[in-house]
Amino acid sequence: MKPHALLAAAALICLSAGAAEPTEKDAIAMAEKGAAYIKAHGKDAFIKKIAAKDPDYLQGSLYVDIRDIKTGIVLAHPVNPSIVGKDLTDIPDASGKKYRREIIELAAAKGQGWVDYQYKNPASGKIEPKTTYILRVGDVVLEAGIYKK
Repeated sequence: MKPHALLAAAALICLSAGAAEPTEKDAIAMAEKGAAYIKAHGKDAFIKKIAAKDPDYLQGSLYVDIRDIKTGIVLAHPVNPSIVGKDLTDIPDASGKKYRREIIELAAAKGQGWVDYQYKNPASGKIEPKTTYILRVGDVVLEAGIYKK
C-alpha cells in the first residue's frame, strides 16, 4: 500500500474509533427506541430483548436496562444479569450516592431526566463517572447511560 493510502486508512480508523463514543443524544435515542418497542410489543417482549443482548439495545458501553418503578427491582440488564430480580434501590455507588433511589424518584415525579453517579464501565472494567438518561414507560423505568470523559 502506498504511504498516502496508508495514512488515509489510518485516518478513517481514527475517525471510526472516535465515532464509537456514545453521546447523550445516543442514550436518549436508545431509551426512546426502547419505549416505542414496549408500546408496540409489550414490556415482557422488551425484557426478553434486553436479556438476549439485542444489538439495538447493547452497543459497547451504551445499553438499556429496565427496572420496576414501584419496587425498584431490576427486570433486565444486558451487561450485569446477576442483578436481575434484585432491589438495589438503597445500595450506594462508590461515592456513597443512592442513585437508584434518585432514578426512581425522578421517573415518578417527572417521567424523564438525567442522573449522575459512579458505575463500572464494561469497556474499561473500572468505576467511572456516568450519566444516565431515564425514561418512564408505564410502570417501568428505562435507563441508558454514557460514561463521562
